[in-house]
Amino acid sequence: MAAARTALLVTALADRLRGLSCVAVGATSPLPAAAALLARARAEAVGDRLQTIVLGSRQHNPFTDGGRELFDCAAQGRIDAFFLSGGQIDGAGNVNLVGTGDYPALTHRFPGSFGSAYLAFLVPSVILYREEHSRRVLVPRVDFVSAPGTSAPGTYRPGGPTALVTGRCAFAFDRARGRFTLTSLHPGETLESVREHTGFDFQLPEGEGRAGTAAIPTTPAPTTADLWLLRERIAGEVAETYPRFAALIAAV
Repeated sequence: MAAARTALLVTALADRLRGLSCVAVGATSPLPAAAALLARARAEAVGDRLQTIVLGSRQHNPFTDGGRELFDCAAQGRIDAFFLSGGQIDGAGNVNLVGTGDYPALTHRFPGSFGSAYLAFLVPSVILYREEHSRRVLVPRVDFVSAPGTSAPGTYRPGGPTALVTGRCAFAFDRARGRFTLTSLHPGETLESVREHTGFDFQLPEGEGRAGTAAIPTTPAPTTADLWLLRERIAGEVAETYPRFAALIAAV
């Protein structure tokens, strides 16, 4: 992925962390890790504080017992946001981290659900993300539900998805309706290109109707300050865990 597009996705994810107190990032998640650290740097610049927990890092992880302490904090309501991706994501906000095909006779195996369902139920803002935006990934219905987007009425569930950021656009998720709404298009994308590569239906911004691409906001580009932070600070902070990714954002 080109450095400029990487910077755009990092800042788009970081924008969804404004005003929060604590964000956690799972293992093997370089984009969210950079976004969380950028959001922390932004907060510090205005005198605020954002605690960041990056699993797999020694510098940015206060825990010493793997994911257990993260789960405890989530159950206590101390984690405001968490990032979750998947091999498949559908229009109801369901995520598949297990595999494709009829379980258990899978045709392709993914890494596994781990604590995705647990965190999706407890963390107030679960931000979904996936660089690849295609009908292979954004499907009408996932083959296996690792983490459900919504739950039946009466289910105790303080957490759930709030947004989806992909390589083409950004969506907001309405839990009451169980649907995504397109909120912005990345530069170079159109409503038609997003529809062409999305396997599920989605809502347009309220009042847009059939106005088309011109009425849909463009995803904000990284500011000069953001680019400086990515090059001069965030690249160094993620290098411990993600050295190749750090080299990419150092070039923005």
